[in-house]
Amino acid sequence: MSASVSLAATDLVSLADLDQNKVTPGVLGFIVFAVMAVAVWGLMKSMSKHMRKVDFKEPADPGADNHPADTPAQRS
Repeated sequence: MSASVSLAATDLVSLADLDQNKVTPGVLGFIVFAVMAVAVWGLMKSMSKHMRKVDFKEPADPGADNHPADTPAQRS
């Protein structure tokens, strides 16, 4: 157990001495970014497909002209 603790402690010390100018996101950062970009592209494609199905014109209400608005005075 003490060997693993000392090994972990030396790893922490070496991580503290990193050169800030050489730190990059690396391959894992690129993979995460690429997966997020593909997910956003898929969501936008799905949204545009669903938006094409939407009918933006409201149907005319045939009974709106024949019946006056229901007001409180007419109900009593």
